[in-house]
Amino acid sequence: MNSPILHFISPPIPYFVDCGHASYVKDDYHINRNCIGVFDLIVVLKGTLPVGENGRTWELHEGEILILRPDAHHYGSAPCKGDTKIIWIHFQTFGSWKECDSMNDCLDNQVLLIESHKQKAYLNHADVCSIFIPKHMKISTKAMEVLDMFFQQENEPQSLRNWKRQASFQLFLQHLDRDLASPSDATAIQLAEKVELFIRRNYTSDITNTMLQKELNYHPNYLAKSMLKAYGMTPMAYLHYYRLEQSKRLLLQTAWSIARIAEEVGFHHISHYSSCFSKKEGISPLAFRRKFTRER
Repeated sequence: MNSPILHFISPPIPYFVDCGHASYVKDDYHINRNCIGVFDLIVVLKGTLPVGENGRTWELHEGEILILRPDAHHYGSAPCKGDTKIIWIHFQTFGSWKECDSMNDCLDNQVLLIESHKQKAYLNHADVCSIFIPKHMKISTKAMEVLDMFFQQENEPQSLRNWKRQASFQLFLQHLDRDLASPSDATAIQLAEKVELFIRRNYTSDITNTMLQKELNYHPNYLAKSMLKAYGMTPMAYLHYYRLEQSKRLLLQTAWSIARIAEEVGFHHISHYSSCFSKKEGISPLAFRRKFTRER
């Protein structure tokens, strides 16, 4: 089914807040609420649940999931036709997120959302990634198994239950994220992850498209297409981006000179490094360092 996609940047991974069950009989309506401040994930276990959000409506059937936004108006769009049972899970994120119309829309806005996230979540030098969750989907068998385990933890002591639920919720999100990909997309994403891993392990070297082709045995055009699908940028653009991100770590965590940092992350000339850094961050590497550190 075609569905909008909720695009989250992590870390931090969206975190569990609360959960429960709800039951409806014929002619009952889903509760009417406005801007509740958390994402409301609904799974229908039995019957049908008519739900609306900001003027858009769905009729959720058994085995379907819908995620309602924390900043929207939610309501029952029609009465239930019979006995209906649901699971609800509330979760939230500290980082950036965006609801997109399609995966292409997600990827087109991925770089901007990541940059927004790094400012919002105070992660100026951390590796981050995207999580893509369909707003409306049919739940897979594996995801449902995780949910069953999630509610079996009711019998655990509270302190232990809270730890286990966070872990189970993250596993559940991972299934939703992976279930979104079509077989062709999954193949492209797996290849992109191999490219990303190779770059991450070898970014200080002179990586080229020819080197990637030899290492991974795929044509550079296909590698670029796969990276664009998964990361929103080509392998060479990702290499450039990753080098600059690693340089931020060194600027904040070492007292090395700018010239040494440039060399350590794979730039041959300090002037080229400084120019690239300033173009991306809007300030020089030295100004970036001074913004977050103090001299003794």
